[in-house]
This record gives sequence, structure tokens and C-alpha cells, in this order.
Amino acid sequence: MISTDRPVPRGRSVWILGLLLALPALADRVAVGRFSEGDLSGWQHKSFAGDTLYELQENTGRLALHATADNAASGLFREVKVDLERTPYLRWSWRVEHLLGSGDEHSKRGDDYAARIYVVFSGGLFFWRSHAINYVWSSNQPIGSEWPNAFTGNAKMIAVRAGPAGLQQWLTESRDVKADYRRLFGAEPGEITAIALMTDTDNTGLQADAWYGDIWFDGE
Repeated sequence: MISTDRPVPRGRSVWILGLLLALPALADRVAVGRFSEGDLSGWQHKSFAGDTLYELQENTGRLALHATADNAASGLFREVKVDLERTPYLRWSWRVEHLLGSGDEHSKRGDDYAARIYVVFSGGLFFWRSHAINYVWSSNQPIGSEWPNAFTGNAKMIAVRAGPAGLQQWLTESRDVKADYRRLFGAEPGEITAIALMTDTDNTGLQADAWYGDIWFDGE
């Protein structure tokens, strides 16, 4: 038997209360990429056409994931489950050094981006119903524009950034993923099953240089 009659010291009770108050905030944040901590655990490499080089390096005093591609396309992905009812907002920071040119990003030959982040949604038992949203830094599409991926209708593109504005600067982004999915696919989103990032130039044959900061979901 454990007695509960002994009073808890005031300092300890305040500490316990602080932990309890912090629990909802901690529960409502899903860390996906902890690059600033030098943590690449859980990230897997997937090659499509040559290998993009991904390395943890410092840039302007911060540790981040550096991606360089030379006529190559490979990405990093991490399996993660996200409840969009609790944490619908995707947050990240990124930096692009230069644009890829004036290729038609609506075509297969122009489907290259200096930086992109994928959100992958489950199709349940029907894997062919899986959907993805690509948040991209476009070389030539207007900011906010949306279009189908050139290779599959199950993926949609959103130009979060576009053109030269903001190049060689760290920029912070926030997206309401649940709202984006509803608008793009006309339905409620399934469970998020993975997040991926990719810097790719295999279709254009060019070079790309980009940086990715921490990635997470939260509810505010």
C-alpha cells in the first residue's frame, strides 16, 4: 500500500503542475525533421535518376540539411503519422540559392524544383488512391498557383515560393494541410503516412542548391 497522506513539497508541486500544463502543447507538435539538432534518424533515401547529395551543414550560423543536385533526382522520406484534426499546420524553413530556369513545370520535361516538400496521404486499403501534395519553390509559376503533377494525377503542386524573390535567404513557411487537401482533392484527407523532401534536376539537366530547416506539424 502506498500512502498519499504525506504532503508534496511546494517546489515539487509547482514543477508537477508545470509538466501537466505543458503536456497538451507537447502533444500538439509532431517533429518530422530535427536537422538543427543534427538528427537524421528515420529519414530514408530514395533514388529516381542519379543521386542528389544531402548533408547536414552549417549555413549562416545554423545547422540545416544541404541539398545539391547535378542532373540528378533523389529524395529523402520519413514515415510519420499525423492527425490533421489536432495538428493541421505544416511548418518549415528553407533556402534556395538560384532558380532552375524557364522550363514548363506543367510538363514532364520541366518537372524539376530546387526545393520541394511532399506530404503523402494514405489511400487506406487501396494504395492506388494515395494522394500527395507537393509544396514547391517554383522557378516561373506565380506564388499560390496550383496544378496537377506532370507524372500522376494523384499528386498536386502548390507554388509556395516563386521566382527570384527571397533567393539566398532563409524563409519560414506555414501551410494548413487539411484545408489545402480539401481544396485540391475535393474530399477529406486520409491519414498522413510520410513526409518527403527533394531537390531534383534530372529532367532539365541543371544544377540546384538548396537548404532545408526543421519540419514539424502543430495545431496553432
